[in-house]
Amino acid sequence: MNTNTPAAEYLVISRGQWDASASKEDIQRAIDAFYAWHGRMVAEGRMKPGSRLMKDGKLVSRRGIIDGPYSEAKEVIGGYWLVYAHSLEEAALLLAQNPCLAYGLVNEVRELDPALGNAFAVTAETPAAT
Repeated sequence: MNTNTPAAEYLVISRGQWDASASKEDIQRAIDAFYAWHGRMVAEGRMKPGSRLMKDGKLVSRRGIIDGPYSEAKEVIGGYWLVYAHSLEEAALLLAQNPCLAYGLVNEVRELDPALGNAFAVTAETPAAT
């Protein structure tokens, strides 16, 4: 951990679904272990509480509002929380300890950009050059 640099805030997105071959008991043990681990990380100031997401949602675009989300099972977003780390690598190493990863869930981690949006800057929303 690089303590010379201030910790940045990273968004963690929990994706995927439980392994179909895993027993409910094994999954529950992983969930219980996750909450214990997450509670320790929050108490240490390394994470902030997040939340699971409800199954239903809406998709809002210039075309209007429709029922959603419509994503493939591997893209299902089940929840989110925030991590404090000194680098993306440090955040990823911390998240690699998540007990739920052993049963099919995946964590996507992205640093939060404190800058305001700018049409002239290259950002996550900028189309790829062809």
